[in-house]
Amino acid sequence: MPCIQWKTNEKITPAQEAELRSALGEAIALIPGKSEQWLMLTFEPECRMAFRGNGEEPAAFITVDIYGHAPAQAYDKLTARLCGLAQSVLGIAPDHTYVRYLETEHWGWNGGNF
Repeated sequence: MPCIQWKTNEKITPAQEAELRSALGEAIALIPGKSEQWLMLTFEPECRMAFRGNGEEPAAFITVDIYGHAPAQAYDKLTARLCGLAQSVLGIAPDHTYVRYLETEHWGWNGGNF
């Protein structure tokens, strides 16, 4: 039950979104027990963002929500992958990308909770 929410002040073309969807579907497997089968993605392009007081430079804020817990090493690997994708797909430097992880014990789906 992971969800990756991707916010950026950059445009995301349909082709870039398709590339990100595919790559994120593979990347989520870096977290043990997670797969594309349950992955939800949200994209918020052209958000008003400022980093270090500058609203003109490309930046990204990526949130990864998961049901349960994961080891720190998995988060390290996923952060590297997400920052790499931000740079290769959208031209956003890794030092202008934040990644936040949220773990929860309560996750609802299909009218019930896990």
